[in-house]
Amino acid sequence: MPTRNISLTDEQDAFVEKVVRTGEYQNASETVRDALRALQQRRREDALKLKVLRAQIKAGVDALDRGDFVEVDDAELDNYLDRLTTPSDTR
Repeated sequence: MPTRNISLTDEQDAFVEKVVRTGEYQNASETVRDALRALQQRRREDALKLKVLRAQIKAGVDALDRGDFVEVDDAELDNYLDRLTTPSDTR
């Protein structure tokens, strides 16, 4: 297994020491490996969210290109948004 030297802040070091001392992890390496797995998972989730967001933006732009939209003037914007966010059974 490759070995790396890393620098931690005092706060990070204290956290690693604490989770090892409490038995959550066997050692500092195990702790850091788990943190890296969490980072990898978060990045995968962020990439998926970005992909979905881009698809939604494309759908919105396509709808605009088709003329499939509603124009709302500034004076009516708050009322329009309220109608969009109010559950249909209370309207």
